[in-house]
Amino acid sequence: MTRVLVLLLALLPVSFGACARQGTAPPSTQSVSATAPAPLQAPRNQAADALTATAENAASGPDAADASDDVPVGTTSLEKIAEMPSQHQLPNGRWKPGVNYDPVVPAQPTSVPAGKVEVMQAFWYACPHCYDLEEHLAAWRKSKPDYVEFVRVPVMWGPVHRAHAQLYYTLKQLGRNDLDAKVFETLHQGTNPLVGNTPEETFSRQLQFAQANGIDPEAFRKAYNSFAVNSDLQRAEEIGDRYHIEAVPQIIINGKYMTDVGKAGNYENLFAEINDLAAGEHKR
Repeated sequence: MTRVLVLLLALLPVSFGACARQGTAPPSTQSVSATAPAPLQAPRNQAADALTATAENAASGPDAADASDDVPVGTTSLEKIAEMPSQHQLPNGRWKPGVNYDPVVPAQPTSVPAGKVEVMQAFWYACPHCYDLEEHLAAWRKSKPDYVEFVRVPVMWGPVHRAHAQLYYTLKQLGRNDLDAKVFETLHQGTNPLVGNTPEETFSRQLQFAQANGIDPEAFRKAYNSFAVNSDLQRAEEIGDRYHIEAVPQIIINGKYMTDVGKAGNYENLFAEINDLAAGEHKR
């Protein structure tokens, strides 16, 4: 079983500070079963390595990004942006477009109430860089300005990502996203990959996690198969397509600015940048 799971979670490439979507097509199941996945940037729990090594099995298939796809959001030149009305022009100051963040052009609609500024994280539970960011993100969420509304959106690149996204939205439907940290710990420090070789096995593994954390099995089952969760999954896929998310974690401020740890330089800079860009949006 372990070998099969290693295969299922085999081939996700890693870029600086992020788990990337694209990569080479995986070898066949038969030929890989005796081959260990390539190591990540730092040694990790074997189950987590298998997961992070993964999702390229799905990403290199029909769901993989294609170079011939639509031109990505944000490719409009900075000169053209400067000619736009003031509400669309880029902020002056410490953070530079194309260096510390990428402008999202055209800006995308947000889902937060009027007067709020949306800060969205595109993530994947099994990404080691999302896991590394989590404790810093949790600290920032406790101190963020009241006008900032934080939103998570899981990526939907392939079957493994979708399986983890379904767990995220099931927990959300049950009001239990307080368990996000435990999901991260389970994937990166534990032995349950929360995905299996079949939909039934995936559900069983996730149900096992839910029960271990005090969730009623029948409540979990109903939420897991609910219209609300399916709608959330569809919306997550649409958001990923609109922003052309090709690596995680990504942070998007108010539908206008996309950044990450690599662009910011370090965790401290990342959250300073988020706060500064959000403050600018709040003043508009």
